[in-house]
Amino acid sequence: MRKFLIATHGAFAAGVKSSLEMITGETDTLYIIQAYTDGNKFIGDELDSVINSVLADDELIIFTDLAGGSITSQILQHGMKENIYIIAGVNLPLLLDIILSDPDRPVIEVIETGITNAREQIVFVNKLINSNK
Repeated sequence: MRKFLIATHGAFAAGVKSSLEMITGETDTLYIIQAYTDGNKFIGDELDSVINSVLADDELIIFTDLAGGSITSQILQHGMKENIYIIAGVNLPLLLDIILSDPDRPVIEVIETGITNAREQIVFVNKLINSNK
């Protein structure tokens, strides 16, 4: 089974999850961690709980907000198992592409395609509109 974790600073994870579930519906394979919502609370216990729920034949894809951020650093310390994949720079198109992908497709292919597609969704719309004049 493929599982997903969104771990971000503040309430960003809950907001992204809310938007995602408006499109995909609720799922029991999606977890969130909202770091620093209660001061400088360490996320280790929440992270351990999610990681411990991942069985040997499961895959866990973890999405974080900042590549060099403290959340990603903490996850790297706890989550570098063979069946855990970490992606920094989460956005809604990336989540949609990966979560809605065929679960039979290889996870690495799903992630690489998702990242490519998400990058294409980042557009300076004003420039795009003005270039068509």
